[in-house]
Amino acid sequence: MKIRLAVLVSGRGSNLQAIHRAIGNKVFDGEIVLVLADNPGAAALGFCADNGIPSKYIHPGDFKTKLEGAAEQAYIAALRAAAPDLIVLAGFMRVVKPPLIRAFENRIINIHPSLLPKYPGLHTHARALEAGDRETGCTVHFVNEVIDGGKRIMQARVPIRPGDTEASLSARVLKVEHQVLPAVIKMFADGKIDYKTFPAEPMIFSAK
Repeated sequence: MKIRLAVLVSGRGSNLQAIHRAIGNKVFDGEIVLVLADNPGAAALGFCADNGIPSKYIHPGDFKTKLEGAAEQAYIAALRAAAPDLIVLAGFMRVVKPPLIRAFENRIINIHPSLLPKYPGLHTHARALEAGDRETGCTVHFVNEVIDGGKRIMQARVPIRPGDTEASLSARVLKVEHQVLPAVIKMFADGKIDYKTFPAEPMIFSAK
């Protein structure tokens, strides 16, 4: 089926671009019906304008790290009007709260730059380096009311190399994110993912 996608972003939108490329390359049959940004200067909005993707900035309210209250209701209203099958948090740097989660129950996914349950939250690459880990990676998971705590769908592992910095590690993980996220969306489009029947352990993606 043709899957209708809404994507929430905060910055450059590299994962948004990866989704757009996957649609263009017919990896899956899909349409980005709406992009919402919490940052009026997000480069992702320029990408949308250049590529004819419906997008808008909605003021996120008074809190720096979460959506709540009237701002949250504005996001819910915009998403409902777009009627997406799936909502993708792609570098959206705010915690979404129960009202939004419940409005689109089991239809919101997030991509996180660590091998969850390790390192939820911020500064994941720095934390992996400080811990002396030999590998890190990324995880696509359902969004629930626990930060980065929803059921994991797919993970990809990325080795940590001697001499890696936070920047070099972040860049390598991001390249893998651009493969993993479209792969998961394809599974949704193909009807292969159902929250209730999906296994507790994530699939492992072999990065190319």
